[in-house]
Amino acid sequence: MTLASACQPKDSPMPFPKFFADLPELDAPFDPAAVTARAIAGPEALAVFFEIHQDTSIAPHSHGDQWGMVIDGELHLKLEGEPRIFHPGESYDIPAGTVHSAFIPAGTRLLDVFAEPDRYKVKRG
Repeated sequence: MTLASACQPKDSPMPFPKFFADLPELDAPFDPAAVTARAIAGPEALAVFFEIHQDTSIAPHSHGDQWGMVIDGELHLKLEGEPRIFHPGESYDIPAGTVHSAFIPAGTRLLDVFAEPDRYKVKRG
């Protein structure tokens, strides 16, 4: 593979690398037909790569600190009732205890990092 073949035009989403399929899945409250979630877990934090296959809504909730970035698609996020839309390359910070909800259209890919390393249980083996 050459560098040129590894690069994609800006308007053409590049899939996650093939080795991401070997990352552990999460035991998360998402329909696996609607959301794929692969994780890198450490003792200090949990990084999750989300692929949204079907429009997905997340009810209002709160937890520890969360930071994320939209890779493809868009994220409709409500923070303390204030709506915001995030696009590719934009990041968001959700402080601990902030009530938030989301609508995520199909085709969106996100990276979320949770300060709580046990936010979601990681499926091992």
